[in-house]
Amino acid sequence: MLLEGPVLEVAPLLLGATLRHGEVACRLTEVEAYDGPDDPGSHAYRGRTPRNAVMFGPAGHLYVYFTYGMHFCCNVVCGPEGRARAVLLRAGEIVDGADRARARRPAARVDRDLARGPARLCQALGIDREQNGHDLSAPPLTLELGTPAVSVRTGPRVGLREAADRPWRFWLPDDPSVSTYRPATVRPRRTS
Repeated sequence: MLLEGPVLEVAPLLLGATLRHGEVACRLTEVEAYDGPDDPGSHAYRGRTPRNAVMFGPAGHLYVYFTYGMHFCCNVVCGPEGRARAVLLRAGEIVDGADRARARRPAARVDRDLARGPARLCQALGIDREQNGHDLSAPPLTLELGTPAVSVRTGPRVGLREAADRPWRFWLPDDPSVSTYRPATVRPRRTS
């Protein structure tokens, strides 16, 4: 199975794949790789927890997490079972069910912004904690791999403090749905 390969090989192969949840489908245009215990940017860097358990396999399942107290983000688990590897789905183009995606994302002023960013992608597709651990070969939430992209760009991951410089973000060049690169910012701690 393709998704059982190394995370840095699987990640660019997900570009152009279609993630469908019910009536809404998204063509993936940007992803980021996370390599478990070998990657300080990974949720699994310090080992298995109840939150990250899905990352440990099997491949082809969805790892969904809640971040900043308000957003869901999703990853495709890859690699061999027992080894925590996953690919964050950062952005995509809604290719089916745009009316439903617009209803879920009323703040999007243009269609390219419906799934532009990992939290927006989840919101447009109606993905939340209920889908954590879902087998992506089983409807209503499926991943259909397409023909590998001919041209792929790579660069640093977005918003990380640890291992941000690794060029493990992959995207389709010149695609308007790809999110804007923003490095992490260090916020001062509150003192009260």
